[in-house]
Amino acid sequence: MSVYERQGVNYDVLDAAKRRALQAARATSGQLQEHHGSADERSWGEPGFMFEFAGMRLVQVLEGLGTKSIITRTYEQQTGRFHYDWLARDAVAAIVNDLVCIGARPLVVNAYFATGGDAWYDVPRRNEQLVDGWRDACADAGATWGGGESPSLPGLVSHGHLELAGCATGYLPDGVAPLLGDRLDEGDVIVLVPSSGLHANGASIARALDIDLRTPFDDGATLGEHLLRPSHIYVRLVRDLVDAGVPLHYISHITGHGFRKLMRADRALTYRIHTLPPVPPILRFLAEQTDMDPAEAYGTFNMGAGLAIYCPPSAADAVVRAASAHGHQALVAGQVERGERAVVVEPIAHTYQHSELQLR
Repeated sequence: MSVYERQGVNYDVLDAAKRRALQAARATSGQLQEHHGSADERSWGEPGFMFEFAGMRLVQVLEGLGTKSIITRTYEQQTGRFHYDWLARDAVAAIVNDLVCIGARPLVVNAYFATGGDAWYDVPRRNEQLVDGWRDACADAGATWGGGESPSLPGLVSHGHLELAGCATGYLPDGVAPLLGDRLDEGDVIVLVPSSGLHANGASIARALDIDLRTPFDDGATLGEHLLRPSHIYVRLVRDLVDAGVPLHYISHITGHGFRKLMRADRALTYRIHTLPPVPPILRFLAEQTDMDPAEAYGTFNMGAGLAIYCPPSAADAVVRAASAHGHQALVAGQVERGERAVVVEPIAHTYQHSELQLR
């Protein structure tokens, strides 16, 4: 049993449920035709759903942050410090980073703030940070915050806690082909853009350790600060690449399933990784504390790779330079090869097979 399964997170079960939902969703695609629109069938199972309406190519994404808010609340209780602005950024990043994987640009982001009761708002600084962080993250993504919902759910959400989620609508600029996997091919290279740390995946594992969040790391920051370090938002990087005409063939947001997400595209191709990015200290710490071997760690956490960009070899330097301009030390980590759908991670001598990532 994996570390995640011991915390009640079994991706085999969850992915099967998602596949059932996806099948039901496909059955409704014809409803768009009644409004003179159409679904892009290739986008089912991709990070965002693409459809055409009134001459526009639109993409929609809905994402939830997960249980990282519990760590934020625990850190507040232990230290009196508030990081709800970081938490809000994580939620927005989870949404818009999926959106740009299609090549789309965020237009509007809506928020879902659910609490265990109105007492959560008794500490004004919590709400102030949450609102300011959501606003600032939307601004960083170039999106308008359109509104949302803030239900009080006693009995469903624990007292004193917060659940964050949201959705976004984006558009494909004229002349820009969507990144839906059809252009991905053997010979492409894989450029990995670094993460800031945990991002929005793995909080359940971190919580299970039951270690004081005030525990200091070598750099002087606490365990809690490392766990809560806000996610990168990659919208402007992808926008700049598209605007510069850099040929992009696919993008994968490395979240749940870790490096297995490198084979997200619905293609019979092998993804061979020969170079790994530096592992953020917090992810190395979590892997060590839970006795994960490298195969499980790289199949669970992002391990320092927040975004994978697939492009022709001739475009790799342009991608790396653009990432550097946004403060990211990206690296050419591997290539796409002919073969069965799999991810071969040479530095850890492990191959993730087709059966280990079934999203469709």
